[in-house]
Amino acid sequence: MEVKFGLVGLPNVGKSTIFNVLTRLKIPAENFPFCTIKPNIGKVPIFDSRLFKLSKIVLSDKVIPIIIELVDIAGLVKNAHKGEGLGNQFLDHIKDTNVILHVVRCFKNDNVTHIYGKIEPIQDINVINLELILADLEVCHNRLIKLKKINLFDTNSKIKKEILMLKRFIDHLERNRSLRSLNLTTEDFFLVNHLRLITLKPMIYILNMNRESMFNNIYEKETINFIRGECNAAVVKIFLDEMNDILQDNLLNKNTLFSKKNIINEKLNEIFLLGFHSLNLVTFFTAGSKEVRAWITTKNSFIYKSVKCIHSDFSRGFIRAQIISYCDFIKYGDKQSKKLGKMKTVGKKYFICDGDIVYVLYKV
Repeated sequence: MEVKFGLVGLPNVGKSTIFNVLTRLKIPAENFPFCTIKPNIGKVPIFDSRLFKLSKIVLSDKVIPIIIELVDIAGLVKNAHKGEGLGNQFLDHIKDTNVILHVVRCFKNDNVTHIYGKIEPIQDINVINLELILADLEVCHNRLIKLKKINLFDTNSKIKKEILMLKRFIDHLERNRSLRSLNLTTEDFFLVNHLRLITLKPMIYILNMNRESMFNNIYEKETINFIRGECNAAVVKIFLDEMNDILQDNLLNKNTLFSKKNIINEKLNEIFLLGFHSLNLVTFFTAGSKEVRAWITTKNSFIYKSVKCIHSDFSRGFIRAQIISYCDFIKYGDKQSKKLGKMKTVGKKYFICDGDIVYVLYKV
């Protein structure tokens, strides 16, 4: 399963710098609007600390983390849904992502221009969110017109359900509310999934701050309160200037550099794990002497379907699986866990839990 995270925000809020920090790539991150035109795409490993603890126990040759795809999408501006600032093109790039990382500038720096000339994080948030809402509104209106024409000659109940759903969406969007704030069922999502609606996607806000205002940021409290009250979304604070300096500092000794990079990785993993949680994903592991590897699957998905990501034969010829929880594996080890009855045998309708170590028995 591949998960794609997309960085969005106004021009010059730090999206490309965050992309560079996350991917260790060196794409242009200049101090002028629309420095990024085509989306930059990078692969980012999720350094789950559990992997390395498992590796020490089983003495594996390799550790393979989950890899996610990160997309740096060019800055949006007012009227992007009408094509301003190449907006339509950029909105299409957002539609291809699973999770939106909304970068918000929360620092003053006269050397870094703001596209609207003033640092107002809440106003910046509203500009972006309104453009995403208007883009979805246009999609819903167009789809509704098309379905009403079809419905004149068709009695398909699925079409009627979609028409009712679209009317509900339009009513919600016209009140400037994102669709993710609706209580939708799994069936609802499947019904409109083909529309790739942007405001149905989970959103995580990244507050880009600087070390000068680490303990006295005049924007922080008000912005966080607004996001949690109005948007009901997760918030992560990062000090991007410090992170960037660490990665570019060639004078740090190896131990200091490793320690500081580890702090960066923990912060970045916090962002991605929030994304996994918002997508209802859990992490499980396979552990042996050749490799320890992390995998992701949808929560409450039958195990015989989940292990297809390891190998299609595991799903096709699934007989049973042996499961040890991560906590038991760390506490007792592999052999001792079995002796103490901590390993359980499960059938094909078992739901994998976060942290499960999985051994599959299959035959094809």
